[in-house]
Amino acid sequence: MPTPTKGPRLGGGPAHERLMLANLAASLFEHKRITTTVTKAKRLKPYAERLVTFAKRGDLASRRRVLGLISNKGVVHELFTDIAQAVENREGGYTRITKIGNRKGDNAPMAVIELVLEPVSPKQAVVAEATKAAEKAAPVAEEAPAEEVAETEAAEAPEAAAEEAPAAEEAAEAPAEEAAKDEK
Repeated sequence: MPTPTKGPRLGGGPAHERLMLANLAASLFEHKRITTTVTKAKRLKPYAERLVTFAKRGDLASRRRVLGLISNKGVVHELFTDIAQAVENREGGYTRITKIGNRKGDNAPMAVIELVLEPVSPKQAVVAEATKAAEKAAPVAEEAPAEEVAETEAAEAPEAAAEEAPAAEEAAEAPAEEAAKDEK
């Protein structure tokens, strides 16, 4: 978790803040979206995204680290099976905060924080797939043709120079002949 901001903590002390963030994260993973204050949503975002990153790893050590923070085994199981599978192609940005106005009772600014479970846009998926295919094909293609191209360039260089020289002489003679015809 990033270093907490200076000043008053959410709820009073650091232990209470950790518990509040853990409970907010558990509610977020259980319901996929929650409504809370903007301040709590902003503090929850890096916490929840880090837990999703652990879930994407999927190993036992990661599961135990998350279980140390979130005590509800059902929520942790859902995080590691459903949510991690839904965001496996996403590089980050697993949550979205949307401000929804102020609360009626105390006029506190409210926000909805939700998990972004939509697949990455099809265009990005196609580009990523094409990049991977190009990387696989590139090493094989570079090894063989690189040697062949070097050999063919070395063989063609003297021939090309020999072909260019007579062409240059013919080009120089052609305007001279035309000039002689024009004078007659």
